[in-house]
Amino acid sequence: MSYLNVTNVSHSFGGRQILENVSFKLLKGEHVGLVGANGEGKSSFLNIVTGNLLPDDGKVEWPGKVTVGYLDQQSTLEKGMTIREVLHTAFNADFEAEQEMLTIYDKMESATPEELDKMMVKVGEIQSELESSGFYSLDSKIEEFANGLGLGDIGLDKDVAELSGGQRSKVLLTKLLLQNASILLLDEPTNYLDVEHIEWLTKFLQNYENAFILISHDIAFLNNVVNVIYHLENCELTRYSGDYDKFQELYAIYKSQKESAYERQQQEVAKLEDFIARNKARVATTGMARSRQKKLDKMDIIEKPREKLKPTFKFNEARTPSRFIVQAKDLVLGYDSPLTKPVSFNIERGEKIAIRGVNGLGKTTLLKTILGKIKPIEGNVELGDFVEPGYFEQEEREKNQNTALDDVWNEYPGMNNYEVRAALAGCGLTNDHITSKVFVLSGGEAAKVRLCKLMLKQINWLVLDEPTNHLDVDAKEELKRALKDFKGTILLVSHEPEFYEGLVSTVWNIEDWTTKII
Repeated sequence: MSYLNVTNVSHSFGGRQILENVSFKLLKGEHVGLVGANGEGKSSFLNIVTGNLLPDDGKVEWPGKVTVGYLDQQSTLEKGMTIREVLHTAFNADFEAEQEMLTIYDKMESATPEELDKMMVKVGEIQSELESSGFYSLDSKIEEFANGLGLGDIGLDKDVAELSGGQRSKVLLTKLLLQNASILLLDEPTNYLDVEHIEWLTKFLQNYENAFILISHDIAFLNNVVNVIYHLENCELTRYSGDYDKFQELYAIYKSQKESAYERQQQEVAKLEDFIARNKARVATTGMARSRQKKLDKMDIIEKPREKLKPTFKFNEARTPSRFIVQAKDLVLGYDSPLTKPVSFNIERGEKIAIRGVNGLGKTTLLKTILGKIKPIEGNVELGDFVEPGYFEQEEREKNQNTALDDVWNEYPGMNNYEVRAALAGCGLTNDHITSKVFVLSGGEAAKVRLCKLMLKQINWLVLDEPTNHLDVDAKEELKRALKDFKGTILLVSHEPEFYEGLVSTVWNIEDWTTKII
């Protein structure tokens, strides 16, 4: 049974072709991983199948009766509601069904025997649907899902307007999973999730009976939950059976075969063109030359395999600072109320430290406090002499209307046009990306623009808050290499142990500092 049929869909955006004549089927039981480099159009594809974006050509069909739950990178929450109230809205359809059932019960008093039989059937159907959706145990179900994804640590009675971007994403994901949709469409759901919560989501998706389409750059997560890979590259969508590791194995074979076929054809074309050039003017051989020209004209020319522009990251190192980069004494983190007990620590020159712990306990708050962007509740922080920090925030706080080119140029006006373009190209961005407004770029492309600005700065201390969110596999690998090569000090918040293992010398678990019950 096919839940979704996409037939010959093409789509362009800002003059750039994203999809060209692609077809796709989602079958019952398929757990699909949609993969590809940043900017290939994965999120656009999901927007097209949900009807949020109209394709230039082709058609999208959802045969049969299915409910679709969609989590995208741009989802938002309304202000003024608590987390619990937002999660309750996942059951709105069930509340409406319950009201319909109660209305039918009221009408039964005056119904004829024939009408009563029909009403009983209808009530039975509604009752069965409510039971299967978990409606009669919705409070315990909300608690289970909320705790599984870390919302219990925040407090379900907290106003969503007070949440960080990562916490809001968790609320939206939890609400989506509670809706019990037939089909799930998930765009990078592990962003902002800690290890424990990724484990919970992994088990949930492994046991998910229906189908889902998942965009993720987390390889371990993909391998654990998908059984089909669709690879989006150069406007084409290709299906592979198996997990991500199996896809890589098959893709390497496919790529090698395509390159070999191209080389063989190029050699044949060269021979034909040489023969034609040498023989078309001679009377005795002009017929053979024409014959070879016809063969050449009829040949289905194989396009040269296009290599993706891969990023090259390198951080500019400032002068050597003093021995201690940071000295903190009796530091209590928080905004309106304390998040931690008093802690004291030093960060020495050259140390590479990862910070882990569940969301809501103050990892980002710690970074901002150390950098002096917010004041501690108690205690003090001193930075060493000649410290030149470079800070990478999780997300842009405001909608960035600048083009990528202008965004970098505004920060470094002493550079010329060529230098700015070269810096952005070095981060794996094409001319289309460079001349696009930052807010229309994919999450990974926008992250590369911010990394570009960071790499142009003279620094000796990198402070990075979830730098791998949205980055594709190649970009993550290159960033890890660049961080290993960086001679300065690193303080890194990350929920991906496979990223920071082998890179850092120390891991701080902020759960050891918290005053909260976890």
